Amino acid sequence: MTDDRMALQSLLAKTPDADLLREMIGFAAQRLMELEVEARTGVAHGERNPADRLTQRNGYRDRAWETRAGSVDLRIPKLRQGSYFPSFLEPRRAAEKALTAVIQECYINGVSTRSVDALVQAMGMSGISKSQVSRLCEDIDVRVKAFLTRPLEGDWPYLWLDATYLKVREPDQGRYVDVAVVIAIAVNGDGRRQVLGMDIGASEAETFWVEFLRKLRRRGLAGVKLVVSDAHEGLKAAVAKVLGATWQRCRVHFMRNVLAHAGKQGRRLVAAFIATAFAQPNANAAKAQWRQVADQVRPKVPKLAAMMDDAETDVLAYMTFPKEHWTKLHSTNPIERLNGEIKRRTRVVGVFPNEDAITRLVGAILMEQNDEWAVQRARYMTLETIATVSDDTVTPLLSAAQ
Repeated sequence: MTDDRMALQSLLAKTPDADLLREMIGFAAQRLMELEVEARTGVAHGERNPADRLTQRNGYRDRAWETRAGSVDLRIPKLRQGSYFPSFLEPRRAAEKALTAVIQECYINGVSTRSVDALVQAMGMSGISKSQVSRLCEDIDVRVKAFLTRPLEGDWPYLWLDATYLKVREPDQGRYVDVAVVIAIAVNGDGRRQVLGMDIGASEAETFWVEFLRKLRRRGLAGVKLVVSDAHEGLKAAVAKVLGATWQRCRVHFMRNVLAHAGKQGRRLVAAFIATAFAQPNANAAKAQWRQVADQVRPKVPKLAAMMDDAETDVLAYMTFPKEHWTKLHSTNPIERLNGEIKRRTRVVGVFPNEDAITRLVGAILMEQNDEWAVQRARYMTLETIATVSDDTVTPLLSAAQ
């Protein structure tokens, strides 16, 4: 156990993203303590107002706070009368602090749902002032922004893109609208996963995806060989325009679409037929089997066969890359799991008061996930196999598959 802790601390010390997360946790915790002590004493730190003062500060006591991002040094304020212990001093993660801030903001702005109202009462947050919430949100936003705009170094051979939708109150309109929250994760030249960024838009239009990818390029995104996503036309066009990389259509999404045309009785049989193509040992064999299956179903279900004809290259694109990576490249499952966690964590909010609140909470969740990936001992892809994904090795694979 001691060796594991030493190894974890060593990794954290070498990882800028983990350092950033530790700093954010420490800063937010210190800020929360100052707000709580301010409420307890009746005056802000440094202010001299005997009429409103309830008690006085009496220095600090140091305490190490063990978090999932490592040890954070805290300076807990002491009081002359009574005692103070931070209400948050338990293993709470960065995203939970951001969730608290967003819930408070929803409550103050009058857009909270019944579930948020109940949480506010249960957590004893109903008495918090708008200025306190504003200060706390600003503190968190600085660190989330630093994470989402950090420079991207080296090559990123594999990139996954996806979007999820959240509700937000439209400014000055009083109505609620759905906005697209787009996320990018990637594997770098060391075989490790990272969250690259996120953005918010009215829809997944091509122009929005183009701007998002250009932002990533300006931050240093380079060396992308394969982009995995669903079949959204705007996204596909943006990938071709900005990255010029091979595009992999999510195999899972494709199967859902194609089986919708197979009828209830034929879905299992068609799924088994198509699966034989995925089971082939190389791209050439997979393409041959794919065409054979399409020809077999063509007489009875021509629309399904036509869909297979159109999707062949895009659905089997992952097979032109190292076989050791196939299980992780053929679908958007790696990023779908992250989107599922975002949905779970944001469900309690219901409707966000503004887009900044979405960035605050989702950004903290992404930073938390990125930190967890950073401290994992095992790489997502081994150094030996990721090293083969280069211009010199992928080009022959692509040529052989044609």
